[in-house]
Amino acid sequence: MSDSPAPLADPHIVFDPVAADGPKDVVILGSTGSIGTQAIDLVLRNPDRFRVTALSANGGRVGLLAEQAYRLRVRTVAVAREDVVPALREALAAQYGPGETLPEILTGPDAATEVAASDCHTVLNGITGSIGLAPTLAALRAGRTLALANKESLIVGGPLVKALAEPGQIIPVDSEHAALFQALAAGTRADVRKLVVTASGGPFRGRTKEQLAHVTVEDALAHPTWAMGPVITINSATLVNKGLEVIEAHLLYDIPFDRIEVVVHPQSYVHSMVEFTDGSTLAQATPPDMRGPIAIGLGWPERVPDAAPAFDWSTASTWEFFPLDNEAFPSVGLARHVGELAGTAPAVFNAANEECVEAFRKGALPFNGIIETVTRVVQEHGTPVTGTSLTVSDVLEAESWARARTQELTALTAQTATAEAR
Repeated sequence: MSDSPAPLADPHIVFDPVAADGPKDVVILGSTGSIGTQAIDLVLRNPDRFRVTALSANGGRVGLLAEQAYRLRVRTVAVAREDVVPALREALAAQYGPGETLPEILTGPDAATEVAASDCHTVLNGITGSIGLAPTLAALRAGRTLALANKESLIVGGPLVKALAEPGQIIPVDSEHAALFQALAAGTRADVRKLVVTASGGPFRGRTKEQLAHVTVEDALAHPTWAMGPVITINSATLVNKGLEVIEAHLLYDIPFDRIEVVVHPQSYVHSMVEFTDGSTLAQATPPDMRGPIAIGLGWPERVPDAAPAFDWSTASTWEFFPLDNEAFPSVGLARHVGELAGTAPAVFNAANEECVEAFRKGALPFNGIIETVTRVVQEHGTPVTGTSLTVSDVLEAESWARARTQELTALTAQTATAEAR
């Protein structure tokens, strides 16, 4: 293990590009989403530690974005949708008093990328989906500490991210990877035998593949322990989210796939574990709350007091662990396969899944059809572009093909279902 490349995320290495007294300057990408709103809650409770200089959002919740900008007194607001700029200006004017200077507004698909490279200490990338890749690369290129909640940018652009990132520059914000990050601090890299990634099992834990055939969108969105956005929640129901996290763990910690295990833990108290060569296992545990991992991403190597709730050890509780049912949930095995293929294969997997989730939400694809379609698209993709020749254009081209092919397949599935119902 000592001869292999250094991992992207190493708790023993602190990357501090703008060491200074006073609060850390932070940029929050995806500020109106689940990660962004919880990050802002953390910042507002800790003004002596953090100061937000810029926000970015897609533009679907301009009222909330304007409120966030006012409460944080940011310099810049970035919004992807140019059509909402008049409404955003109006919302900002309503928040700020007469004569107060409104924040700068950046618009368009590259707005988040621009603020990711702006002057700050840490960029929190809380964007959902592979559109987070360009901001991730921009933050790394600009020499910012990257608190990474956007797993897709690492999945689809792994080699590109690894080529840019300095040791310690990435701090993972996913609850599972923040847990591994903290547990790994207890030993050296050579001491690690196995990473154990926990999964809640989602709303369909214990169901067979046959029982999953007719579940509804409402069923899939009813996650038992976590409150997340719809795409991530459905990914949790299919366990695609866990497959992506296995690939992410491999890339972040440079641990081979055969030493990364997934175990089902319904309570979601233990967020992941590290097994060491002496037989001991270290588990990181908190009640389900993303503010803890966000605090690690923004504050490391310091901890933020009372960032999230702690356990009440005076109350009895039961913690359970079960093996993963690979037959009912084949997504983790498929993710391992595309992770080992590397190159553009993970980008194809992720893009196809995003399109399938959208089709499922619209009623155009059954639940089991998500992974069945993703598997077919991955197989049709053939040999991926790999190695040092991989470029952003290669990733975008592979994604574009995967999305188009997935849309064709889901349309055929919907037509067949309609014809059979007549």
